[in-house]
Amino acid sequence: MEWMIIGIAGFLGGMLNAVAGGGSFITLPALIFVGVSPVSANATGAAALLPGYIVSAWRFRHDIEFPASLNFPVIMLISVSGGCLGAAILLMTSEQLFSVLIPWLIMLATAAFIVGPRLLQKKKTSMEKFECDRETSSLRVFTTCLALFTVCVYGGYFNGGLGIILLAALGLTGQTNLLGMNGVKNLISALITAVAVAVYAAGGTISEEHLFLLGVMAVLGGYAGAAFAYRIPQHVLRGIIVLIGCLMSAAFFFSEI
Repeated sequence: MEWMIIGIAGFLGGMLNAVAGGGSFITLPALIFVGVSPVSANATGAAALLPGYIVSAWRFRHDIEFPASLNFPVIMLISVSGGCLGAAILLMTSEQLFSVLIPWLIMLATAAFIVGPRLLQKKKTSMEKFECDRETSSLRVFTTCLALFTVCVYGGYFNGGLGIILLAALGLTGQTNLLGMNGVKNLISALITAVAVAVYAAGGTISEEHLFLLGVMAVLGGYAGAAFAYRIPQHVLRGIIVLIGCLMSAAFFFSEI
């Protein structure tokens, strides 16, 4: 029964991460339920879901659209540096303080994901007029890098809800194609999570006993989730993402009561 719970949690966590994010909210309670300590469960879940991020990004490789014409080296630099800074801040600050902020941050990100595309559509015409303006283009690149770096710091500090916050940030930077956004989201999430896992491994907090099964099932779930995302309308996928954001926010609020 214990291994069945771990296997199902890994598959569902990988699938959820591929479609919208938030897979850690399935793997974390499952690991704690079978007797893993909370800190070790968090580290093990992050390590197990990392291959799922990579597989999902590979599945979306033909649809990846980098925001503001950025390239992979720039995205990698932003992700790794932001993730490292976030992990360093985590070691120097209180988890209790940040846990109070988590539901508010997820709620804000979900709201941004809802209204972002509508606001961008209204500005589409005016943005096209300045498309060739070097100064405007430079400003867009700067704001995009700053937004992504901020989210990467968040991801290095606490991985929960990272997928939804990344999708919200990408939407606010001008992207509207959810398949392309999911590809970028999974790529950035993989880079950030890799940095966090390196820190966890150095601290010896990963439960090797459960890591293999959880990781294999997360890979299968990640590939299945990416394939599933191709087969449903984008407005339905957007609704799923919003619902998950609301549920995660509510879960954190109730956990603080």
